[in-house]
Amino acid sequence: MSAEPRINDRIRVPEVRLVGPSGEQVGIVPLAKALELAQEYDLDLVEVAATARPPVCKLMDYGKFKYESAMKAREARKNQAHTVIKEMKLRPKIDPHDYDTKKGHVVRFLKQGDKVKITIMFRGREQSRPELGYRLLQRLAEDVQDLGFVESNPKQDGRNMIMVLGPHKKKTEAMAEARQAQEARKADAKANPGRSQNAADTEDVDAETAEDVDVEAPAEAPAEA
Repeated sequence: MSAEPRINDRIRVPEVRLVGPSGEQVGIVPLAKALELAQEYDLDLVEVAATARPPVCKLMDYGKFKYESAMKAREARKNQAHTVIKEMKLRPKIDPHDYDTKKGHVVRFLKQGDKVKITIMFRGREQSRPELGYRLLQRLAEDVQDLGFVESNPKQDGRNMIMVLGPHKKKTEAMAEARQAQEARKADAKANPGRSQNAADTEDVDAETAEDVDVEAPAEAPAEA
């Protein structure tokens, strides 16, 4: 069964409750009269409430209406937020440089509005020192507390210890801010046409690299410290 409304000569009722092109109530009129008015206005007669008695029809540009509806649906899909859980794996005796690198990824994930699952992996004798992992998770949570919060407290899971961080910002807010930043960069480029192309290229490469890092850090096999 088609979801498309009946229009013009596809409407098969003796009379309709007619709504004008500006939303004004015309009243109940014979179908022939409604079709005549549609021709006068160079518009379509569209059945908008088929189950009403009599059916409600409106005078409108149906082609324009369909286009605008499709654009709204497309914009809604673009703004739709999907919950994503990233994962970052660390060792309890991680060195400072690797810690800063891992923390940088966590910061980026939280800024994007994604949750982050932090996994501390214990090996060999490290399993007898769970406090090392707990302290490391506490340290990380404190370092990123401006961007996220502890959604799931550290807990032992076999040879691993797991904690989940949730972002303060909603995914939709993060997406909106990213679009605003992109628009600001475009405006700045137009306002400063003399800026060297090399600088612009460098910014593009940095942006692509940052995006790749987010994608290349899946839950299945993130790099170990």
